[in-house]
Amino acid sequence: MIKLSELQLKEIIVIDDGRKLGHISDLEIDIDNGKILAIIVIIREKKGGLFGKPDELIIHWRQIVRIGSDVILVKEVRDPLLYPSPYSE
Repeated sequence: MIKLSELQLKEIIVIDDGRKLGHISDLEIDIDNGKILAIIVIIREKKGGLFGKPDELIIHWRQIVRIGSDVILVKEVRDPLLYPSPYSE
């Protein structure tokens, strides 16, 4: 079994183009059966200024290809925003 704190240390990389997305900030869990449905990543590369709220990216469990010792490889990530910033243009 792996802890959330251990998952948060792993960098998330898109295998389609090699983009680095960052690290896990949270998980979406099905509380009825205890399974992870998705991982949530904070997108920090926005130009929202000092007080701009960063967007969150949701990556569904089916998009995860492999969880390695130091990276999480994902596929088919095309800007699936969970909560877009109200300040984004």
